[in-house]
Parts: sequence; C-alpha cells; structure tokens
Amino acid sequence: MTDPVRVGLAGVGIIAETHLAVLAERDDVSLEFTADPRPAGLVDFRGAEPPHYGSLGEALDAHWPELVVIATPTETHADLAVLALLRSSARVLVEKPLVHDLASLARLRELDQKTDVAGRLFTAHHFAFSPEVDWAVELVAGNPDWGPITTITSAFYDPYVLRGAEAFASYVSSWMDSGVNQLSMLTRFVDLTGLASSRQMDGGASAWCTVEFRSRGVAGMARLRSSWLTGSSSKESSLVFDRSGVEVWIDHTAMTGFAARQGELLAAFGNDGRTARKVAHYRPLYASLLSGRPDPVLGFDAAATITAIHHAVPGA
Repeated sequence: MTDPVRVGLAGVGIIAETHLAVLAERDDVSLEFTADPRPAGLVDFRGAEPPHYGSLGEALDAHWPELVVIATPTETHADLAVLALLRSSARVLVEKPLVHDLASLARLRELDQKTDVAGRLFTAHHFAFSPEVDWAVELVAGNPDWGPITTITSAFYDPYVLRGAEAFASYVSSWMDSGVNQLSMLTRFVDLTGLASSRQMDGGASAWCTVEFRSRGVAGMARLRSSWLTGSSSKESSLVFDRSGVEVWIDHTAMTGFAARQGELLAAFGNDGRTARKVAHYRPLYASLLSGRPDPVLGFDAAATITAIHHAVPGA
C-alpha cells in the first residue's frame, strides 16, 4: 500500500464540484486544502472539512501537496500555475483552457528554464476522455485497414442564447467555450497542424472554423461549428475514412456512437444512463493523470498546440 496522493484545490466554484465528486471516489487521494479568495462555505470531502485559505500562496506556505488542481476563472490560470510550479514540487492540473491568451502561454514556456513545466503541468481536457470518445479511439486504433481519417465534422450547440449578456460574461463566445473541447477531442484521433479558416458570427454567439490535421501521414480537414442559438444542448462529431467508406458518428450529449459503411452497421456504443456526463469525463481523466503515465492530451505540448489554434481565431 502507498500513501494517498496529497491534493490541494484552488477554486471552489461550480466546476470544482465535479473535481471533488470524482476525487472523493478515489481511495488513493486525500484533499489537503482548498483555496479561494471569494467567501465560500467549507468544502465537505468524505464527511470532513479540509483547511480553507483565502489564497493559494497561503495554502502552499502551510502544506506540501503532490497535486495542485486549479479550477478558477481562466484569466487567473497562468498566475496560479506559475505560483504552484515555483512554490511547490507538485504536479499541477489546470482546468481547461490552460490560459486565456498567447502571452500567458509564452510565459509558461519560458518558465520551463526554471522548472519542469512539460513534466509537471497538465490541462483538464475532460472532453477528450468522454466514454464515447474513448470507445471511438479504441475502435479506430483497432481497424487500421480503414485507412486515414480524411474529414471530421463537429457541431457543438448550447442554449446560452437564453442567458443573454450573462453568457458572454461567463463564456466569452461560443468558440472560446466550445472550441477547446472540440480541439482536445480531435487530438485523441489526429495530429492537429493549424487553423485553416475562421469566422465568428452573431456577435460571437456562433462560429465556423476549419482546422488542418494529419492522420496516418495523410492531410485532412476538420470542420468545427459552435453556436448558442439553439433551444437545447447538442454535441456531435463524425469521422470519415474516404478510402474505406467508413464513417464513425459520435453523440457527445448522449455519450453514444456507431460506425457504418454504406448500409452496414460495423459497431455501436451505448450508455447505461446512470452516470452524469461530467463525472463520466473526469473519472478516466484522473485515472490517466494518477496512473504515472498520463495521456499526452493532458500534457503541456498538447495544450500549447490547442491554445495556439484556439487563439488564432480573431476575437478569441
């Protein structure tokens, strides 16, 4: 038996609730502290209340975590990540997106001269770990005869039009909110190479972007649509293998999928409906992070590529 991994949590807002729920399921972690400058009630973690601090700096003065989780507003990510990397020896998991601008990404790159940023800094690209994505990744890897992925189409819709100005204050734009999820999901299947075109519409409530990639050495194109102009949430992606005529359809909302070739159903994936979608994402994410061999999609190099493409869109 080994001692539980000592975890510190910065930020106790809505997204932290999912982190706490998944961490509480694991007997290989302990929650050492929480930190948040905003007034907040004490966090209940397995029936106990860990020490709470008004800043991450105060918490690091009193504790020696092995993992620091940053679940704060995006514009604070860079400062808190730098603080955790320099003031502790812990690995650092930052909620997506890693940073809010390219200058912050450059700042983290420069920090690699002082500490092992590539080996210690990770980003919670949770959408890449959703069950239907894991299923599709294994399916594609197990069928090399299908050839390279040539076209990807992904459409993410959220009914944030109903929230009006609040949606822009919280999420900035549909691309800023959904684009990083789409890009991180694509990273599980292909090697992203750059943004080909972009267009933001409806004052930022909708976007249409095309991204170039390579699959098994062959160039391909991903078409990404995001929009808040909808009555309900809907997220779907399709992978097309032109050489073999195979298509893989993924429904991220229902966490289901199927593969077909013309009129033939090749494979299908279902869901028991008993696990909340976010929990279904973060369980495998933490399993990967704490395994000792984190999936590359969590790593700094993947986050840097995703951030560069994500912020290449004007107004992002």
